[in-house]
Amino acid sequence: MRPPQAMPAESVVGAPPRPVGRPDQVPGAGPAGQARPAAPPRPQPAAAHHAVLCVNAPAMAASGPDGQLRGHGLHGFYRSGLRVVARMELRIGGMEPLPLQGTLTAAAQARFLGAVRIPGDLDPDPALTVERLRHADGVETVTVRNTGSRPARLPLEIALGTDLGPVGEIAAGHRPPDLPGQVHSAGLRWVGPTHSAVVSAKPSPHAVLAGAGVLRWDLEVQPGARWSVELRAELETTAPGPRPPGGRGTGVPLPWAEPEVRSDDSRVGTLVASSLEALGGLLFADPDRPTDLYPASGAPWRFGLTPADALWAARLTLPLGTRLAAGTLRALARRQQLHPAGPGAPGGPGRAGQRPEGLLPGALRHGGPELPPTCTATEATLLFVTVLAEAWRWGLPRQEVAELLPAAERALGALRGGLVDGFVTDLSRPVEERSAHPVAARAEVQAQAHRAALHGAELLEAFGRPGAEEWRDWAAELRGRFRDRFWIDDFSGGRPAAGVAPGGQPLPAVASTVVHLLDPGLSADGGRHESLLDREQTRLLAQRLAAPELDSGWGLRTLSAKSPRFNPLGHRSGAVRVHETALAVAGLAEAGHENEAGALLEGLLGAAAHFEGRLPEMYAGEQRTPGCPPVPHPGACRPAAVSAAGAVHAVFALAGVRPDVPGGRVLVRPASTAPLGELQLTGLRVAGEPFSVRVSRIGVAMVEEASADLQLVAR
Repeated sequence: MRPPQAMPAESVVGAPPRPVGRPDQVPGAGPAGQARPAAPPRPQPAAAHHAVLCVNAPAMAASGPDGQLRGHGLHGFYRSGLRVVARMELRIGGMEPLPLQGTLTAAAQARFLGAVRIPGDLDPDPALTVERLRHADGVETVTVRNTGSRPARLPLEIALGTDLGPVGEIAAGHRPPDLPGQVHSAGLRWVGPTHSAVVSAKPSPHAVLAGAGVLRWDLEVQPGARWSVELRAELETTAPGPRPPGGRGTGVPLPWAEPEVRSDDSRVGTLVASSLEALGGLLFADPDRPTDLYPASGAPWRFGLTPADALWAARLTLPLGTRLAAGTLRALARRQQLHPAGPGAPGGPGRAGQRPEGLLPGALRHGGPELPPTCTATEATLLFVTVLAEAWRWGLPRQEVAELLPAAERALGALRGGLVDGFVTDLSRPVEERSAHPVAARAEVQAQAHRAALHGAELLEAFGRPGAEEWRDWAAELRGRFRDRFWIDDFSGGRPAAGVAPGGQPLPAVASTVVHLLDPGLSADGGRHESLLDREQTRLLAQRLAAPELDSGWGLRTLSAKSPRFNPLGHRSGAVRVHETALAVAGLAEAGHENEAGALLEGLLGAAAHFEGRLPEMYAGEQRTPGCPPVPHPGACRPAAVSAAGAVHAVFALAGVRPDVPGGRVLVRPASTAPLGELQLTGLRVAGEPFSVRVSRIGVAMVEEASADLQLVAR
């Protein structure tokens, strides 16, 4: 992983990158059959599940609960993907403070509290407290308070150091050597090949030991008094290079409304507030247009723009406004693959050239032990069309939609000739390669392609562009083939296959990715597009999702617990991914399977209570048992854009607000079982205006605030 530039690389498997040894470093192998000494063990990848992680894009800071930055693992202050400070170890009177508490106070801030006994003090209670207030941006304030009965005269030392290492190398377990420090004004400075790091202190230290990297103050703190120092870590660029994206900036408003959520279930308000705060810490400003904000995929491992994740986060927060969607869509439109696409009508299906025009960047991600890799370029390209169409339904101004429509047409163009054996696979591969070397078709890719075709048809028709009917026909044909070849009959009545191998053999994996089949997308008049599954198939899928083999009690496992390849910590072999569980909650509720939706939502709420309201990207798929919290995943991003937005989406979906601003209507159809009891959502945005709805304990909705231009419809 490299520092986030205009388009940072992402990890193939979505976890900390692993170091790759040389091909000849294989134990026991040598020239002429001679034995070769075993290669040294690979470094253990860094883990973040126990770290106190402050995030404010493009900066973050990580330490243990004691607040000390020791240079181990992920510890340090970071900016634009580089570790600015690796060590910041505090000692007072030669002793480390006894850690009492270390916790986040906001997404970007943490507070650490420790205690110190004055040497020679006979009082059994510690007289000194040491408070560290840390901000992700590199500012830390240390305050020493004397609550004893006599003056405290003792030195305070802060040992500093850095390696200016890239977060990708650090994630893989590599620890570059520390750079030599130099005295710099009121602190220290370290110089690397392309960047320099500076730590300054206010007030200035009484002594600076550059060789040891130590700042020292000789304190005299009277009884009842306090003393404070502010440390500021900054990154300086010493070589020309591309301008990295900045953060949201002071005074720039969030690109969504800040709702007020009330419910009989007190966990709901905490989950929504914490999730939105976490998502706010991930916001980057596009260097090409700083007013366009988009979310990073997650911290610490994918702290940059991953198109598919950014689009999911923008889509799932549409009830709070369209500004995040607009900024994300514009940023990605500037990054589309642009080149001649070969023959074919501009708006309709046809044959393409070598590689389709309109493809968005994206890497392959590991698909687990039973399924092929997922192509995030394909996912993002198809999702672009859906996000634009649904943002238009929620109220994105027509002019902004029109400006983005050419990019949506290019994204649709990526589907030209995209079918191999009747299904969509990896659009990033040239057409000839896809035909000559076909790979398995995944169920969720067919759902995303079907939805994009229908959403694209609506956009093309509404804006007077050709090709709408061709895409509707294309979607109908795909729907027929899917129902014929993706369904597996079994003793339980049947289930959708997670994939189909070349030649048409269904893949038997029972995986959570099939939840995408429950997400046909928002359509005209607040309705749903037709699904790839019929009503009876949807009912059978709901039963399968509610069964213990997938539902862990904390959410959906990515792979059935009955699989011989099940691994509760596997990214795609058993861990719970919040995003997919949230999609299942919304899709099941909308399809009328509200009890199953409520049970899955209870799992997310229960897990969130153990994660302080901030759900990570994923956690272990261990079965929920009384008294045992969910097991964290060492490679999970926390915060992660898709899990934060997904948690919000799962709650808001139960209110059933489905707008069609171009049609001047908004449909409200809440979950009749009211799994959260009474639910009141104030401060949503529909057509750019405030929208508030209250759902009673018997599942009846009352719209309390809405634009006067909208016709309210209840079903």
